[in-house]
Amino acid sequence: MTTHDPEELFRSTAPYYARYRPGYPSEFFSCLVEFQQLDGTQEALDLGCGTGQIAIPLAASVRHVIAVDPQPDMLEWGRHRAAEDGVDNIVWQQGDSTTLDTLDLPDLDLVTMGASFHWMDRDAVIAYLDGKVVPGGAIVVASGGAPVDESTPAWAEIIRKIRERYLGTQRRAGSGTYEHPAERHEVILARSPFSDVRRGVWEWDLVRDLDAVVGLQLSYSFSAPALLGDRTEAFVADVRAALAEACPDGQIVERLKTEALIARRP
Repeated sequence: MTTHDPEELFRSTAPYYARYRPGYPSEFFSCLVEFQQLDGTQEALDLGCGTGQIAIPLAASVRHVIAVDPQPDMLEWGRHRAAEDGVDNIVWQQGDSTTLDTLDLPDLDLVTMGASFHWMDRDAVIAYLDGKVVPGGAIVVASGGAPVDESTPAWAEIIRKIRERYLGTQRRAGSGTYEHPAERHEVILARSPFSDVRRGVWEWDLVRDLDAVVGLQLSYSFSAPALLGDRTEAFVADVRAALAEACPDGQIVERLKTEALIARRP
């Protein structure tokens, strides 16, 4: 996979990320509490935290969450969301998977990565975490709500065609392009010190109006406002008009799947 500048990838997306990313179902957090016996005494790291989709709900079950992200705007929006929810046990810290050794991290009981692990040198990150995660601790890799049905819904295909018209057929990532890693996360974890891997899956429905679907597109690294530049308003208008024609009732129901890989040492 091409190396990317971590701070560049999601530049300009934070307000859309905070408002329109679906987050994770409550069952996911209940699973972590039960499986890791979280009782408010643990130290957790949320690596690639975005605007707090995992860090903020998780904070209720641990002593502290260290929420790390390379993008300053993501952290600022995370702080704002946490303050709105009255959550005060999160440390928001700028950094990324390549700067972990500079962050003065404590010993960790839990490390979470939601929709971020694929951007990293995964073997190197796990090797570092092996020296930080305490015995009995876990690394958790969570999906961001992938569709249950692998076929592309009609409305998503409409958006894809518009995006390609504006940004080309290769998936963009900052100033470069992106391809999914060849090896699945499970393979990386299976050969690591955290090779005892349990899998949890939760399916759920999400209803979005057209504003939410349009805003979601601006939360992605591959269609960020920074990439679209002065064509952002035109892109938004085209997506909105196409969706309004395809979905005249103004609502899109999507069946999502959240998957978590909970990895511990044998």
